[in-house]
Amino acid sequence: MGHLLGYIQADIWVRAMRAMGHQVTYVCADDAHGTAIMLRAEENKISAEQQIANVQQEHERDFAGFRVQFDHYDSTHSDANKARAAEIYIKNRDAGHIAVRPVRQLFDPEKGMFLSDRFIKGTCPKCKTEDQYGDSCESCGTTYNATELIDPRSTLSGATPVEKSSDHYFFKLPDFSNYLQQWTRDEGRLPVSIANKLDEWFEAGLTDWDISRDAPYFGFEIPDAPNKYFYVWVDAPIGYMSSFENYIKTKRPDLSFDDYWKKDSKNEVYHFIGKDIVYFHALFWPAMLEGADYRTPTGLFVNGFLTVNGQKMSKSRGTFIKAETYLQHLNPEHLRYYFASKLSDKVEDSDLNLEDFVQKVNSDLVGKVVNIASRCAKFINKDFDNTLSAHCAEPELVQSFIDAGDSIIKAYETREFSSAIREIMALADRANQYIDEKKPWALAKIEGESQQVHEVCSVGINLFRQLAVYLAPVLPTLADQVQAFLKLEQFDFASRQNILLAHTIETFKPLMQRVDKAKVEAMVDASKESLAAATAPAKAEKKKEKTAEKKVEAVSTEAETIKIDDFLKVDLRVAKVLAASTVEGSDKLLQLTLDAGEAEPRNVFSGIRSQYAPEDLTDKLVVLVANLAPRKMRFGVSNGMVLAAGNGEGIFIISPDHGAKPGDKVS
Repeated sequence: MGHLLGYIQADIWVRAMRAMGHQVTYVCADDAHGTAIMLRAEENKISAEQQIANVQQEHERDFAGFRVQFDHYDSTHSDANKARAAEIYIKNRDAGHIAVRPVRQLFDPEKGMFLSDRFIKGTCPKCKTEDQYGDSCESCGTTYNATELIDPRSTLSGATPVEKSSDHYFFKLPDFSNYLQQWTRDEGRLPVSIANKLDEWFEAGLTDWDISRDAPYFGFEIPDAPNKYFYVWVDAPIGYMSSFENYIKTKRPDLSFDDYWKKDSKNEVYHFIGKDIVYFHALFWPAMLEGADYRTPTGLFVNGFLTVNGQKMSKSRGTFIKAETYLQHLNPEHLRYYFASKLSDKVEDSDLNLEDFVQKVNSDLVGKVVNIASRCAKFINKDFDNTLSAHCAEPELVQSFIDAGDSIIKAYETREFSSAIREIMALADRANQYIDEKKPWALAKIEGESQQVHEVCSVGINLFRQLAVYLAPVLPTLADQVQAFLKLEQFDFASRQNILLAHTIETFKPLMQRVDKAKVEAMVDASKESLAAATAPAKAEKKKEKTAEKKVEAVSTEAETIKIDDFLKVDLRVAKVLAASTVEGSDKLLQLTLDAGEAEPRNVFSGIRSQYAPEDLTDKLVVLVANLAPRKMRFGVSNGMVLAAGNGEGIFIISPDHGAKPGDKVS
């Protein structure tokens, strides 16, 4: 889920840029090299090539599930990447930017192999934080050699590594110190906070970068250096180039590699990356490109880490959630929307608060946006032959929605997605307010008001169309459904300029279901189960004991058994809904005026807005808890409670059969 944050951010930006009319090519590649992959393949008793092919298939499956739509998704283990990596290395070597010298490195005496940085842990030599990897400290950001770690240990065997000497190849990063200081400060190249962080490294002084690993290692052999392999971070970023190169060869021969990667290229290249790999992308990568006489990225867009419920993702709590697990339980568009509502151009961590996730999606997407279409379309479908009015009754209102697109589009372009979402939801509130004020459901019951119903609902559909166009980069599946429902050929940002008049639409079908909290809980439980499957038998037995304890606890928290006398204290009566309306300031409540067979109607607030439009409830019979103590709310006093049922898919009012009358006692 944490990795998805960056992919979804990039996908939203790409879709928005295309909706503006720009030509965009979106490529990526699986990082396929390294000791970790080699060891995992050995563990699975398959070749390293088969291991990376399996992983890539899983990644592409998950990307498709979340509608992350690359033009081309490649692997860094490709012939094109091997050739391009060799070329860039040789150009830098011939220019004098490569050095060779013996290095004493850590060797695992039990595994019989040199240890790459990620298989060594110890205490940071600078800030003394424990349990840090062998190349950099997550706490203070310092980079170092693994031999500098205090109390190092092998994560493969637990053995204390010993030092052995071996010739290593180095990229002479200090050769580019002046160039990089200027490059990182070029306007728009990097977020200011990242550029400031890089200044700390410049002040400390750049050092040579070790770009080689000894055999055995799964990767590309360094030219003219037998049994020496490129460190994964040499060929990983070159994968941007080779993926684009393979895209041209296989799908777009009309494009030119040189038009994008030659030094004088006028086209733009952007990278979306996590903040943990800034050092590689903002220092080593542009230096390698400059040394090989290639252009450098136009800009780096950097996202922070993802936490869940305010904490680092945890397997024990079930919040270390895989994309596959999410897709088995929840709508991927909901997560795309939630991420978009959090993301900006700042390098900030994002939190997936699961309770807030449920509330925000249900309130914004279902309660506000989709609700507009469901409230208006049924009148157009039923009473007006699926055709919108030929006259726009509120041209200024519709035009204001069109004009709002300028700032929303700008927010997308600058990656201020959260600002775009806030503006879109403010428009959704205005649209719902307009419909509430006009009350087409009430007008439909008044003879001679048919034309006004037609015009009001047609305005509502036009406002809904604007919102769907603005949300399309975030919610591509919803956008496809709305485009089909409205029978529109174009759905880019420019298409919003045309008001739909005398336009035929399809019969409305539900567009989006609410997030079921039970399914969120099931996803968390499934994440815990995936952890249990990977634990040792002893741990599994311990988990079983804890599960048994939880079951006992669950039984003890069930509802207390009551007697018939307790039940008879509840006065249930049939009531008729005389009027219903939304409650300003609440996304959940409807205000109901009820005839309960008493001298005066009752006022009741009911949390059913997500399922019912006010016009759907008028004249409906409901079951009322009549002797519930009045409850003072900030919206007014609620004098009773309407009974409803929930099955995880929605809320459903309990209604007696026809023939019951207001005031009848329910027993």
